[in-house]
Amino acid sequence: MKNKYNRGTVKDRKELLCMTRILYLIIIISFLDTFIQLPIITPYALSLGASHVLAAGIVAIYSLTNMLGNIIGGHWIDRFGRKRMLLTGMSLVTFILLLYPLAQSGEQLFIVRLLHGLAGGVLIPAAFAYVGDQTSKKNRGRAMALTGACIGVAAIVGPAIGGIMASKSQVEYVFYLVAFLFIPIILLGLFFIKESFKASDRSGVSVAHFLPLLKNKLLLQASLAAFALMVSNGTLSFALPLKVADMGATSSTTGLLLSTFGIVALIVFLTPMNKMYDLFSPVKLVVIGLSIIASVHILLNFTVSTTGGFALMTIYGVGFALVFPSMNRIVSEASSKVDRGKAYGIFYAFFSLGAVIGSFMSGLAVEITGLPFSSSATIMLLIGFYLLYSSRKRNA
Repeated sequence: MKNKYNRGTVKDRKELLCMTRILYLIIIISFLDTFIQLPIITPYALSLGASHVLAAGIVAIYSLTNMLGNIIGGHWIDRFGRKRMLLTGMSLVTFILLLYPLAQSGEQLFIVRLLHGLAGGVLIPAAFAYVGDQTSKKNRGRAMALTGACIGVAAIVGPAIGGIMASKSQVEYVFYLVAFLFIPIILLGLFFIKESFKASDRSGVSVAHFLPLLKNKLLLQASLAAFALMVSNGTLSFALPLKVADMGATSSTTGLLLSTFGIVALIVFLTPMNKMYDLFSPVKLVVIGLSIIASVHILLNFTVSTTGGFALMTIYGVGFALVFPSMNRIVSEASSKVDRGKAYGIFYAFFSLGAVIGSFMSGLAVEITGLPFSSSATIMLLIGFYLLYSSRKRNA
C-alpha cells in the first residue's frame, strides 16, 4: 500500500517538526535568561555598590522596558517578519548578556538591564507569533500547552542553576552561560527556521492595526488573564519568602514550594491531560484556573505549616496549568498573521505589567492588612468575574 503522503509532503512535515522543536528550544532559553537571574540580580547590584533603592530599580527596569519592547517589537515582527526579528532579538540579548560582567557600578548595571528588557521584549512575542502561525486551530491548545511546559522547565531549572553557580563561582559566569546557550540556538534558527509570514503578505501591515486590536474583546480577555496570572506570580516572589520565614523554615523551602507548582503544571502540560485545551473553551479554563489560584492565595494568608504550603502549591500548579496555554490560545485565535506580532506584543506587555504590580500591591497589602496575598486574590477574582461576564455577554 502506497504512503498517502508524497515525498514532498513528508519532507514538509519533517521540516515543520524540526522548526517546531527549535522554537520550543528558543522559548526555553529565552525564559531561562529571565529566571536564571532571579536569585542573583539584587546581590550582584549590591556588590557593585548600588543602594537598596537603586537595586530595586535595577530589578524593576527590566520588566518596565520589556513592556516597551513587547509593544514596539510586536509591530516590527509583523512588519519585518518573524525570523528576522527572532534572530535579531536573540543576537541582541546575547551581546547584552556579555555586557553584565563589564558593569563597574550600579548605574551601569541599570543601563544594561534597561537594554536587556528592550531586546527581550522583541524576542518572546516573535517566538509565540511563530508558534501561532505554525499550528492549526484544532491543535493550537496542545501546542500552547507545550510552550507552557517549556516555560515551566525554565522556571524550575533557571533559579536553581543561577543560585548554585553564584554560590560556587563568580556571578559573571551565569551571564556567560546563557550567552553561550543562545549562540547554537541562533545558528539553528538561521539555517533551519523558515519565515512563516512572507514579505509578499506583509504589505498590508500597519501601525494602525494596533487600534482594532486594543478594541478586540478576546485579546483584552487574554491580556487581563496574563496580567492576573503575573500579579499572582509577582505576589508569590515577594510574599512567599515572608510566609516561609513565619513558618520557621529556610529559604530552601521557598524554592521547593515554587518548584512544586512548576512540576505539577509540567505534568498537566506533557501528559494526555493536555487534550483538554483543544476540547474546552479557553475562556472557561482561564476563569476556572484564576478562581483556583485566587483560592490558594486566600488560604496562603492563613496556612501555618509547610505541609499545608506544599498542598496549596500543588493546587496552584493545576490553576496555572489551566490558565497559561488557554490565554495564549485566545491570543492566537484573536489575531491573524498580519497582526499576530502586535497581538502578542500587547499581551506580553500586560504580562510584564502584572509582574511589576503584583509585588508592589502585595507590599501595600502587608502594610495595610497584614495579609500579603489578599490583594492578588482580589484582583484575580475580579478579573475572573469580568471574563465570565464578558464571555456570556458575547455568546448571548
